[in-house]
Amino acid sequence: MRNVERPALEGTVAVRDGRRLSFAEYGSPRGAAIVWMHGTPGARRQIPLEVRASALANDVRIIGIDRPGIGSSTPHLYDSISDWTGDLELLMDALAIDTCRLIGLSGGGPYVLAAGANLPHRVHGVGVLGGVAPTTGPDAADGGIIQLAVHLAPLLRVARVPLGIALTQAIRLVKPFAGTGLDLYAAFQPPGDKNLLSRPEFKAMFLDDLLNGSRFQTSAPINDLLLFTRHWGFSPADVSVPVRWWHGDDDHIVPFRHGEHVVGLLPDATLTTIDGESHLGGLGIAEDVISTLMELGPRRTRARAAKRREIPSG
Repeated sequence: MRNVERPALEGTVAVRDGRRLSFAEYGSPRGAAIVWMHGTPGARRQIPLEVRASALANDVRIIGIDRPGIGSSTPHLYDSISDWTGDLELLMDALAIDTCRLIGLSGGGPYVLAAGANLPHRVHGVGVLGGVAPTTGPDAADGGIIQLAVHLAPLLRVARVPLGIALTQAIRLVKPFAGTGLDLYAAFQPPGDKNLLSRPEFKAMFLDDLLNGSRFQTSAPINDLLLFTRHWGFSPADVSVPVRWWHGDDDHIVPFRHGEHVVGLLPDATLTTIDGESHLGGLGIAEDVISTLMELGPRRTRARAAKRREIPSG
């Protein structure tokens, strides 16, 4: 497996109710902040290696966050996805982040939209890569694999904790065969995901994320699925900040029409079709995604800061 460098900074931050969230940081410590929310499943290091490498040169600070129940984040089930933003604010304060942009992959999509709805004073823009759509209420999109979680919601509610323990134990058992398992998974995926997972840098990223994120626990995916079957606690219409959405037109996990549906509900959003790509297609264009998001809202670059310092006062 290709060697993967450790994050520039990694640790945990105290949030509400005595809990902690773990994070990994890449790039410039004083750069414009991007909060990266992993997919389901996933963890804080689910960030493409090329993005990690380019962040420092582009004066960007990328922070990947473990959701509760993965990595070193305290296990916890939010009342709704909207509730998560209370923890996000505390994490931003602890890391001295005044404002940020956010990127959410798949299951991370609803979480970054929640930040756009609840923290418009601190969020310049949101990027969604093949994001999950609402499953309940007037904003719901029908069909897709997510409907399986809807049907299983009663079981998830009563067996959430033991299912999380079982998932953790199962991953520990297969860890020695993680590389082979990823290859086997890739073999049954559509061409887009199969090609991406065959690239050494993406395979290394996914394995690095899996082996580190699941070291202690792996209950976060169960919590995600349960929260996806509930009302999010906000409506897409409440997201007042700009949203840029990318979706593969061959997405077999979250149907492309789900992306079209949610974008149609958002007040300020554009949908970019990733031709011929499936669920993970957004990761393959992550640098373009970041470049697009950096055009949203103000950005004080090092060059501008230096120029300001050169202007004499008085």
